[in-house]
Amino acid sequence: MASAVEQMAANTSWAALGKATDLRNRILFTLGLLIVYRLGTFIPVPGIDGAALREFVDQAGQGIAGMVSMFTGGALGRMGIFALGIMPYISASIIVQLLTAMVPALEQLKKEGEQGRKKINQYTRLGTVVLATFQAYGLAVSIEAGDLATDPGLYFRAATVITLVGGTMFLMWLGEQITNRGIGNGISLIIFVGIIAEVPAALAQFFASGRSGAISPAVIIGVIVMVIAVITFVVFMERALRKITIQYPRRQVGMRMTEAQNSHLPVKVNPAGVIPAIFASTLLMLPVTISTFSGSDTGPVMSTILAYFGPGQPLYLLFFAAMIIFFAYFYTFNVSFKPDEVAENLKNQNGFVPGIRPGKKTSEYLEYVVNRVLVLGSGYLALVCLLPEIIRNEFAIPFYFGGTSVLIVVSVTMDTIQQVQSHLLAHQYEGLIQKSQLRGKGKARKKRGGPARR
Repeated sequence: MASAVEQMAANTSWAALGKATDLRNRILFTLGLLIVYRLGTFIPVPGIDGAALREFVDQAGQGIAGMVSMFTGGALGRMGIFALGIMPYISASIIVQLLTAMVPALEQLKKEGEQGRKKINQYTRLGTVVLATFQAYGLAVSIEAGDLATDPGLYFRAATVITLVGGTMFLMWLGEQITNRGIGNGISLIIFVGIIAEVPAALAQFFASGRSGAISPAVIIGVIVMVIAVITFVVFMERALRKITIQYPRRQVGMRMTEAQNSHLPVKVNPAGVIPAIFASTLLMLPVTISTFSGSDTGPVMSTILAYFGPGQPLYLLFFAAMIIFFAYFYTFNVSFKPDEVAENLKNQNGFVPGIRPGKKTSEYLEYVVNRVLVLGSGYLALVCLLPEIIRNEFAIPFYFGGTSVLIVVSVTMDTIQQVQSHLLAHQYEGLIQKSQLRGKGKARKKRGGPARR
């Protein structure tokens, strides 16, 4: 028997969007900021030789249109002001979260509530500036080495660093505004839009390769089937749950005695979502970026790194899988699902797992369950990200058909739709409350207005 909330959610229609003014404004605000982001990817960094850059991108298309351009929406290939994308912010978030788990002072700061969270966010922003500065300078030097600058020198490097760092900080601000005043997670939506914007060009390139005979029709059909199968598998796994039974004892609320109740604590098979794949891809992105623009001037150290950790290499795939699994566990236990806090909240609400003592024993049991669930969840993430990588490397298909891109697109789409439905459900609740209040006032007027009969 479905509950009233589930029935209301099932009856929620998209026609209610026209009545939900606040939700409509949030969606329009989000779309407006995402359009601003896309326009910024076409504004070039000053001092870039446009003709040489276009020729270079045509020659090194597969290298640039791979992992790097996927996260920048093509801005790197055009050397736009958003060429670094949002990746420095994600890298800084990784470092700060790692330090929070290892440094007691930061861990204590995290427990201080809203003030502690603001300080940690401030450290993350400072880290973003530092990382973006180093990456922008390395990119400027690489552009000069690739003869893509019209007037190389100190002025060009300074202008490039200022422009790229400013672009990254502006993107970080856009993401925060979307999260706070729009709909969905701003950072994820920026990456999502960057991927979707480049898909038509990738599809055109893919089918053009088929028409020219570079890719056989069997491979084209196989890739289409693989993409459909991966999307179906991702949707199934992202909705999969492990339900832990929670029991609430009989208790007295005011003058009323409530009966004992049973509920469920849902634990997703993949509690970390798409974050591990983004984190792992971020760590593998910088060497490819620098080496691509450096061309033949790549140093011996970078050449050795690319020889063993280039896309499709065995060590690259092994490192990618290891990073995905590590971040899946790390992000789950430090951000998305903390067994100690969940156990403490259950204890405060007088809830308990049947057969498990509240407190520390409940925390240990939850950690045991989540550890076992994450074996399947992290394995699923690694499989989805690596299998298309291997196929792409063998058949030279565009990177946008890779597992990471499909995972990001599907996960962000599902998360955004769920948030829209939540706002629509809240709007329905507000409508029901207003109707009940109006009915109550109407009955009160009728009682007061009629003469009393004797």
